[in-house]
Amino acid sequence: MHRIGLIVPSSNTTMETEIPEMLARHSQKHGTRFTFHTSRARLHTVDIASLARMVDDGERCAVEVGDADVDVVAYACLVALMSRGAGAHIATEKRFSDVITADRGTSPPIVSSAGALARTLKSLGLRKVALVAPYMPELTRTVISYIEDSGVSVLDSVSLAVSDNLMVGRLDPAALPGYVQKLDLSGVDGIVLSACVQMPSLPAVQLVQDATGLPVVTAATATTREILLALGLSPSLPNAGAALASETMEAAA
Repeated sequence: MHRIGLIVPSSNTTMETEIPEMLARHSQKHGTRFTFHTSRARLHTVDIASLARMVDDGERCAVEVGDADVDVVAYACLVALMSRGAGAHIATEKRFSDVITADRGTSPPIVSSAGALARTLKSLGLRKVALVAPYMPELTRTVISYIEDSGVSVLDSVSLAVSDNLMVGRLDPAALPGYVQKLDLSGVDGIVLSACVQMPSLPAVQLVQDATGLPVVTAATATTREILLALGLSPSLPNAGAALASETMEAAA
C-alpha cells in the first residue's frame, strides 16, 4: 500500500478526483494500491496576493500530511509557485522536505505540480508547446514565462480568464478540444492541455492526443507521473496521454 500526501488549495475540487482516478487505472494495470491523505491551504481567488498567502501556508500543510507517514507528498498549485519566479519549485520542494525532516527526522520525496510539469516536458523531449490555461491573461503570461525559463518555448496559448478557483473546477473538459482548435499548432511538438491542476482535463487528454497526433500533457498527468516515479513505480497507465504512456522507469530529475 502506497500512501500519497496531497497539499491542495482549499477551493480545489479536481486534484482529489483526477489523481485518484489515474492511480486507480494504475492499480488495474499493475496491481498497485494507494491511499490519499490531504491538507488544504486557503485560496478563493486566483490572484498574486492570494497565491502568495497560500504558498506561505504550505509548511503547515507539509507537516500535517507528514503526520500520516506518507510515502510521497505532492504540492498541487502550479501557478502559485510559478508566480514566485523562475525555478521556484526547487526551493519550495526543498523547504517542505526540510520542515517535515525537522518535525519527524526524515521526509518522503516532495513533488510539486510546477516542477513536475517543467521536468515532464523536458523528459518527453518536448521543446515547443502550445497550452490552454484557465487563468486571467496576466497569470497565463506568468506560466508561459516560467515554462520558457525552464527551457521549453510556448508558441501559442489560450487563456479562459476565470479568476474564481471554484469556477475553474467547474469548467467542462468536453470543451477542451474546441479550445485546442483555436491554437496554432504549426511548429509545436506537444500540447499542455491544462496548465492548472484545478481545471478538469482527464476525459479529454487521450482524445486530444489521438486527434492531433501530438503528445498531450497536463499539470495533473505530470504530477501523477512524478508521484509514480518517486515511489519507484512504472509511470504507465491507460488513456492519460504522453506523460503516462511510458513503460520505461526513470528517476525524477
